[in-house]
Parts: sequence; structure tokens; C-alpha cells
Amino acid sequence: MRAAVCRAFGAPLQVEEISLDAPAQGEVLVNIVACAICHSDITCMEGGWGGPLPAVFGHEAAGIVQDTGPGVIEFHRGDHVVVSLIRSCGCCHYCSQGRQVLCEHSFPLDRQSPIRGQDGRPIHQGLRTGAFAEAVVVDQSQIVAIPASMPLDSASLLACGVITGVGAIFNTARVRPGESVVVIGAGGVGLNCIQGARIAGAHPIIAIDPVPGKREAALAFGATYAGQPEEAIAKVRRRTEGRMADHAVVSVGSSAAIESAAALLGRGGTLTVVGMPAGNTPVSLDPDPLCGKELRVLGSKMGSTRLLTDVPRLVSLYQGGILKLDELVSERYPLAEINEAIASAKTGEILRNVVVF
Repeated sequence: MRAAVCRAFGAPLQVEEISLDAPAQGEVLVNIVACAICHSDITCMEGGWGGPLPAVFGHEAAGIVQDTGPGVIEFHRGDHVVVSLIRSCGCCHYCSQGRQVLCEHSFPLDRQSPIRGQDGRPIHQGLRTGAFAEAVVVDQSQIVAIPASMPLDSASLLACGVITGVGAIFNTARVRPGESVVVIGAGGVGLNCIQGARIAGAHPIIAIDPVPGKREAALAFGATYAGQPEEAIAKVRRRTEGRMADHAVVSVGSSAAIESAAALLGRGGTLTVVGMPAGNTPVSLDPDPLCGKELRVLGSKMGSTRLLTDVPRLVSLYQGGILKLDELVSERYPLAEINEAIASAKTGEILRNVVVF
């Protein structure tokens, strides 16, 4: 089978033949049908978070179960599934609290990659998934069954971008009806923060992005107003009758965006950081308004998602015409054109490019 292998940070990916170990205890082999390109993959491929090479990245995927290892009883050959990087044991201190994204268990797949090159040497399973490939071996906790009628290219977005954005609103920030929300960045994750706020009943919802096309997309996904970064404070003040926002959600990996978002909050406001800057990026926040206005600062990892409950809920919202997924897919590319797909994604002009198999 083929995969796009990263052999040097910042270099084009190489499409190569690979092999996969057979699924072991509690593991599943999934034939990948679609894998979206997330900016976290791009950060990894450029060396922003370091890590071993060579590696196969890609973690926003959907496909069809091909085989299961011993102990897997919930999934069967032919099941259509979303494949996520969230790997959880279900019984550690954090999993028992419903915080599966913080699972502290070490899995065999964490210690030994299931991917091999033609020379038999291991290739790192990037972001615990390695889905820029025709197939993956993942832990059974990383997949969720979905209806066979659901398009798998749209379903792949549920693996990261959608659960990260909508989950930040539902699970992390816990936005309530009538609360005001400003979202910094209207890319793939930001649009899902926006539509999550719409579904939660927030008002007003203000999107901030420098790209005109993304501001237009923000309005289509549920923002009531959209503006450029330089007009953010004035726009938020005007649309909240001077109180400023109840929630500021930063969907881009920028320390400057995080710092500027704090100024958009009113008394008792919550700053939720969703986008992850490259490693060792400092953020400076003024403690005077932080304490004086009793602000809260929250980090949101993968939308604080509980896969087995959140993904079926999102599927139901999609099937009911409430959650937009199809509209997020900008272009579809074959694996052989993955470098073109990545270059397009890096321009910041598109929403989500999807590699289809």
C-alpha cells in the first residue's frame, strides 16, 4: 500500500510503498477513504513541534474497517468509521472523569509504530494516526462508527476540525444561549467554532479574520457580524452595547491573536484557546484585567471531545441539516497530488482540502 512519507522537515512528501503490522490486541485496520489536511499536520511537517522522522502524518480521516485484532467486539469488517488521533483507555484518572483527550495511559502503538518502509524499518505514526496512507492501524478507541449513507469525505472532518471547533464551544467554553461570542480566525476550525456558537444559541457571533473570503464564509456558517483584526475592538464594543464579549475563542495558532483576544472580553468573560502555536511560543497576558474583570483562560484540546458521544451527536446534527460539513470541503485531491493540496492549504484561502483514495 502507499503512503505520503515525510523524510525531512519542510521538504515535499514522498509517496512510497509501505506495509502495516497486523492489528494486535484492541487494534483495528482501517482502509482510508478520505483524509483532510489539517494545519496541525502542516506544523508537524515543517518541524514546529519536532518529533521523529521519517513519518506519515494525516489524522483527520474516515474509512472502512478491514480487519480487527483480538479483543475488538464493537467493530466489524465493513463498518464505516471516523478515525481520530484521540486514543483513550477508558479507565485512567482522566478517562474516568470523561476527559478522554487527557488519557494518561501508554499504548503499545505509542511505543512501536505499526508502519514499515520497504526496507522493513519503522516509520513514525504521525499524530497517532498516519492517515496520509491507504490504510492505518489504530487503537479501537480512536474510531467511531457512522452510518454507511454518510459521505466519507465529509465525515473525515469530524475527526478533528469539527470536533475541535464545535467541541470548544459545547464542551470547553460551555457557551449558553444568548451569550456573545467573538471568534478569532475563520479557517476550518474557526468556522466550526462559529457554527457551534450558532447551534448553542449564542448572540451576537462576531468573526474576525483578515481574509475577505473567510469573512464571507463566517457569515454563511452563522456569524452575525464579521470584521478585520484592526476593527475587532470597535466592532465587538458596538455589537455588545459596550459590554464586550462573554467569550473570545482563538482558533488560530498565534500568540498575538491570543493576546489581542483578551481585550475583547467583558466582565466575567472567558478566553478559550483552540489554535496551537508552534512549540515554545510565549504568550503575555496583563494580570490587571485578568483579575479585575475576573476573566477565565481555558485551553481546549481537540474540543474536550468524548468521541463515542460527541461524534454521533454531530452526525445527527448533520443529517438534520443543522451542522454544515459538505460546505467545508474546498477541493479533493488524489494521494499523488498531496503536495499540491498542502501548498493550497498553506495559502490560507481555502477551508479544507481532502485527500481521497
